[in-house]
Amino acid sequence: MTEQFLRFPDGFVWGCATAAYQIEGAANEDGRGPSVWDTFCRTPGKVFGGHTGDVATDHYHLYEADVERMARLGLHAYRFSIAWPRVIPDGKGRVNEAGLDFYDRLVDCLLRHGIKPWATLYHWDLPQALEDEGGWPEREMAQHFERYAQVVAERLGDRVRHWMTFNEPLAFIPFGYANGMHAPGRKEPPKVVARAEHNVLLAHGLAVRALRAACRPDIVVGLVLNPTCVWPAGDSPEDKEAAEKAWMAVNGWWTYPMFAGRYPQDVFEARGDGVPDIQPGDMDVIATPTDFLGINIYFRTLVKADDGPLGFAQVEAPPDAPRTAMGWEIWPPALYHTLRQMEDHHPGTVYYEAENGAAFDDQVGADGKVHDPQRVEFLRSHFAQAHRAIQDGIDLRGYFVWSLLDNFEWTSGYSKRFGLHYVDYESLARIPKDSAYFYKDVIEKNGVTVSE
Repeated sequence: MTEQFLRFPDGFVWGCATAAYQIEGAANEDGRGPSVWDTFCRTPGKVFGGHTGDVATDHYHLYEADVERMARLGLHAYRFSIAWPRVIPDGKGRVNEAGLDFYDRLVDCLLRHGIKPWATLYHWDLPQALEDEGGWPEREMAQHFERYAQVVAERLGDRVRHWMTFNEPLAFIPFGYANGMHAPGRKEPPKVVARAEHNVLLAHGLAVRALRAACRPDIVVGLVLNPTCVWPAGDSPEDKEAAEKAWMAVNGWWTYPMFAGRYPQDVFEARGDGVPDIQPGDMDVIATPTDFLGINIYFRTLVKADDGPLGFAQVEAPPDAPRTAMGWEIWPPALYHTLRQMEDHHPGTVYYEAENGAAFDDQVGADGKVHDPQRVEFLRSHFAQAHRAIQDGIDLRGYFVWSLLDNFEWTSGYSKRFGLHYVDYESLARIPKDSAYFYKDVIEKNGVTVSE
């Protein structure tokens, strides 16, 4: 067996990603209002162990030491999210200056350490007050989000160049409003879910315009999707056709409005009543030009042909497939093929791998260290697939590992660990795992060694 060093292009961005509710804590400090996740966590049976994000990893108070950890890794960039209820506690109305002050301090600390801040405006923590008024299915949400974007941009836009409007609407809408698995825990009919989808897209377009109007002139702005790598379960022409139909129904439903100013017609018709009411001018706003698409990739989705209206059905991954602690199949080519499929539909797009990582059952060893060889190999194999995409002509410009720290993992609470740093949730001590040292080496060399 021989080894090969895969070098990435000069200027390739290596970073880590986190989310506000998962790491900040300080849920009741300095004027922060409640979010839908604060409420959901207190609903019996919804979150493992009744865990909440009240303290999380206490990044709100420990951010300076965390930024120093980023600097020791050699990170070029740090992708974090801003908590809407920390900035505007009720989602509209009064601005909480103390909340903005925290992000001021964080951004300045990052810049002092030579780390570029990448700000995400929305990573699932909707102010509870807006959910009480109907949440994302209500059209007024788009205007509320536009104003929130403007408020944040006016405070941080002189220093933050890189912006992301939303993180994973393909997750927080179906999980939050269709099947009720995530906050706010609603199970709405398809028509209501479609309204929520449309309003998020509308909010995205309005926010892009607000950011461009308020920030430094050289900003780079996009949206982060979690498109699934749709893969045929078999080799038959029918399964391959089903995979293309699934791609359009799941991924294209979001990308074609943004890049082409329209919903996919076949999917629109197949959805029946589960479509939005589109008002004049909506699609122009949604298709407001952006600079990149963020891609979050964790696994693939296998599909087969089906007689239903959409023409496909999901198939479970093979039972003997390697899996993470989340139960997700480990199939590194998903990273390459997700990018390849996206590029085939929307050629010329600039991409950033905005999240990729894995949960494993990490333990502190007798030597006081955390050895996580599975995560090292997971990252190594996925970096190789990113390099493959670049070699194939796909304009992938950066990679953000999820996550900097072990943290609150939504309905799994603190039972799943994705971090490059182990967190002792009693003392809040951080311990770099072997994967952190591996990633530091990758960043220093701007490349990864793989076995052929």
